[in-house]
Amino acid sequence: MPTVLCIGGTRFIGRATVSEFREHGYDVILCNRGRHSNPFVDDPAIEHVTCDRRNDEQLRVVADSVDPDVVLDLVAYYPRDVRVATDVFDTVDAYVFVSSGDAYGEHRVPKREGEAALEPCTTEEATDDTPETYGKRKAEGDREVFAAAEGGVRAMSVRPTIVYGPHDYTGRLDYWLARVDNHDRVVVPGDGTSLHQLAYVGDVASALRVVAEEGQAGEAYNVGDRHAPAMAELLELLAAACDRDVETVYAGARELAPDLRLDDFPLYNDQPHLLSTEKLRGLGWEWTPHATALEATVAEHRESDRDGSDQGPRRDVEADILDRL
Repeated sequence: MPTVLCIGGTRFIGRATVSEFREHGYDVILCNRGRHSNPFVDDPAIEHVTCDRRNDEQLRVVADSVDPDVVLDLVAYYPRDVRVATDVFDTVDAYVFVSSGDAYGEHRVPKREGEAALEPCTTEEATDDTPETYGKRKAEGDREVFAAAEGGVRAMSVRPTIVYGPHDYTGRLDYWLARVDNHDRVVVPGDGTSLHQLAYVGDVASALRVVAEEGQAGEAYNVGDRHAPAMAELLELLAAACDRDVETVYAGARELAPDLRLDDFPLYNDQPHLLSTEKLRGLGWEWTPHATALEATVAEHRESDRDGSDQGPRRDVEADILDRL
């Protein structure tokens, strides 16, 4: 069976990706520092090698000892990470870099690969570690993928938008799930038309596999839900998944002031963010409908201790606003 080396692989996207490749007959080896608990520790079919991916020599030792067929780079946050990895693993059948929809620097609806311009990235930004340069660094990582492909490496990029699903440690969707699962009235910023397309984690994992198997060297592939509900519909979908009847109360900037701003709420977006997924679908990729995706998401959310409370307004502040409306 072909061997997949997952650089990362124990947390959110990585966890789903390992499961996806195992279910499709691949041998999987995790490559990370071992600082997070390994959910696959009891599975003898999934090996683990300890490696700091930013230590070039350690990465070369892994390449020589494992000799993988496919490399999935789940934790490349700096352009140098991609440049080194595509050099170290230059003979693999496929190298797939997890980029981001934030790599796009041009507002288009939808954003299409090769049409919407990528973010620029200066030398200083390429080594910065703040959230403000995240998209720029991912865009430069994409450019490293393109350069590697020109040099003969079968390197490709997958660009997911905001990812949700079981084991999502970011808490962004947990905030809204906790609200609709525990309260009868919920404040929704704006008029409910804010749109930021999401991507189910299982679909991101399957995109990585499909691109590894069918993708073209030097190409980038967007991934996101095929239906992108605006915030009002998203709350309806969450309420249905939680089997709850919730009143959504819309509040504009005036109603939220002086305590809150519209962008204090997770997933609020003042401009629609939508990625075209036609290119990925052309490889045979399919998406998971919301009802199925959210059923699994809600079940794991309820078993976890995450409530996303650090991602948005406190409930007492929200309650004050509800009392005024």
